Amino acid sequence: AALDAIPGMVWAQMIATWTMMEAANQDQYAAPWGLNMNSLDESPAEFKGDFRNGFLDFGWDKFSDDSKMRKRAIELNNGRA
Repeated sequence: AALDAIPGMVWAQMIATWTMMEAANQDQYAAPWGLNMNSLDESPAEFKGDFRNGFLDFGWDKFSDDSKMRKRAIELNNGRA
């Protein structure tokens, strides 16, 4: 019932905002056109969903490959996929 009360222009604004957010974050790993580039030149992302930008470091690079895969699996199993 509440969704029916939302005006059409608000829906259009929300969809436009979501589209722009998706487009802005698309190049963090590999865009559909196959480039692994962003505004920083070469993207530091290792996989889709990796939004590191080289500014913040929470120790991800210090983990072993097995530990990284285990932590990614835990995130996916938490319902984030």
